[in-house]
Amino acid sequence: MSSPARLSQRLPRSFYARVQSDVRRHLGEEGLDAIVCEDWRDVAYLTGFFHTPTERPVLVVVTADRTIGLVPALEYEYAQQQDIAVDELVAYPEYPGVRTPQEVLADALSGASGRWGHAWTLSTGDLGLLRAAMGGVEWVGTHLVDRMRLVKYDEEVVLHREAARLGDVMLAAGRELVEERVADGGPLPSEAELAKHVIGRGTAWMYDTHDNVVVVPLLAGGLVYSGPNSAYPHGLVTEHRLQPGETFILSLGGAVGGRYAESERTFVLGEPSDQQRALFETDARAQHVGTEAIRPGATCADVNAGCLDVIRDAGYAEHIRHRQGHGIGLNFHEPPWLEDGDDTELAAGMVVSSEPGIYVLGHAGYRISDTVLVTPDGRERLTTYPRDLASSIIPA
Repeated sequence: MSSPARLSQRLPRSFYARVQSDVRRHLGEEGLDAIVCEDWRDVAYLTGFFHTPTERPVLVVVTADRTIGLVPALEYEYAQQQDIAVDELVAYPEYPGVRTPQEVLADALSGASGRWGHAWTLSTGDLGLLRAAMGGVEWVGTHLVDRMRLVKYDEEVVLHREAARLGDVMLAAGRELVEERVADGGPLPSEAELAKHVIGRGTAWMYDTHDNVVVVPLLAGGLVYSGPNSAYPHGLVTEHRLQPGETFILSLGGAVGGRYAESERTFVLGEPSDQQRALFETDARAQHVGTEAIRPGATCADVNAGCLDVIRDAGYAEHIRHRQGHGIGLNFHEPPWLEDGDDTELAAGMVVSSEPGIYVLGHAGYRISDTVLVTPDGRERLTTYPRDLASSIIPA
């Protein structure tokens, strides 16, 4: 019997050739001759080179006819080992260097001129060095690559789908540990123990089922908090030990091939009180309404308003602490934002979270989150772990 096929997390050079071709098309539409990107996620998006950002800049330049990568010498072989998708790879000796990295890049570009775009993430200091090194270039800030990253290519959707599986695997592992401790009759796990357990299980699952694992920040991780601690939406993990009668939140996720997903659930240890039941079911209803509103053409602001109105109408407006959700891609949090201030129209191929929350200080927090793909005719929840109250009760 053959073993199941393993997914390679590395995308082929043909994928990056298509991305760069689309960049060139957009350059023409914006009247630009080239674009420069420095953020490590943009570098990975354009070339497939994943690296740990430091003070040493890594730059990618896409012109009308070629793509150039600039890396510090100590990264040169590593970039080659990753098969960085560039036409020319340029290395500078060290940072800050007798000559700046930007001057080394200017030499490779031999008399660059024209109207060049730069990502808004480029630091003002590095932009100043580029201006000094390339006096013939007019520099213009552009969101060209940001806009491209909003809508995922099919190959990226495959990776997001796998990342969603990772989140669900970690949720199952967390619940399993709590149930085992309840059955043993000993102390329940602390938040820290639970976090360590789910991260270990998620990471093991990834290496067991994937090849060429791309290691990025928060490869597998998230937030674990229980009881009153869960009323702080981004509270840090503590040594607090879970207690019967409490709720606890597993806010988990990670990245496959550098593409993220999150899967969050609220659990109740023991028979829910009337307060717990009312808060949980209100949040679940808001999450359902908000998720069902995700479709092409809907604005982020309108989707968010309809979602949070469910919580307001139930009388819990004062316990809202954040928007419905956010975009997910090469970062856990990125545009678009499902929030009142973002009028972006959703489009097929976008990936967003749907995660309304209710937070009652001194009591607990309630949040249910799915990673959602916008489809041509609606939406698809990529995370599938049960989210109803009956499935979220752990007898204690």
